[in-house]
Amino acid sequence: MHYYIGIDDTDNLESRGTGHRARQLGTMLEEAGIARLICITRHQLLVHKDIPYTSHNSSACLLMDLNPAQEAELITFCREFLLRESAPGSDAGLCIASAEAINHAIENWGKTAKKIVLNKPLAHELANLHHIFLEGLTGEKIGVIGALAAVGLRHAGNDGRVLWLPFLRETEGIFSAEELKKRLTVDRITTKEGTEIDNPDTIKADNWIRPVMRDNKITLIVEKTEDHGQYKWQHVPKEYIKSTSN
Repeated sequence: MHYYIGIDDTDNLESRGTGHRARQLGTMLEEAGIARLICITRHQLLVHKDIPYTSHNSSACLLMDLNPAQEAELITFCREFLLRESAPGSDAGLCIASAEAINHAIENWGKTAKKIVLNKPLAHELANLHHIFLEGLTGEKIGVIGALAAVGLRHAGNDGRVLWLPFLRETEGIFSAEELKKRLTVDRITTKEGTEIDNPDTIKADNWIRPVMRDNKITLIVEKTEDHGQYKWQHVPKEYIKSTSN
């Protein structure tokens, strides 16, 4: 069964970011034999003077494949990891939910967290109402707001950019669209306008490939290149991805 793990506010200005902690946690869960990591996404939340955050106010969501009988083990492992690894001064929050537990109310919490200032009591009230695990672990524990938002946004499937997929950071070179989809386990490769690329078309990939979530599909966006020799497409630059996934 699919489980969503949302984490937020695990860092300080000197430490590695929440995305790094998410990748570390996912790897350790696999190594411990608790769950299989499917992907990790980054979700940008509201930046506002009344919201304390480290740099960008983004949270992360890990999508895992888990035997429901191991849910308690998963919660314990994640809690201990964040208590141990969260940076001094952080306000870490942890949210864990099965796909079956997430509904429109949780998705709307995530969408609202991108628009207005929310608070801890509301986050806990919503999580308790829908029987979703939510816990603040360090500092002021306001990370629960973003952790719950990350789970809702990822489940809704139209927000965020992908931080981790198998071989994502190791993939560099020229591939057919079909090869790239299989290697990275992305659902589709499209232009900015949403037109899908033919499987035989060639694409140049460098070390900053960042698929995004579109229509609940992991989507790699590409653009035509002026080089009509070895490859026809290249993935769009990181500036474009950042501008469309914030």
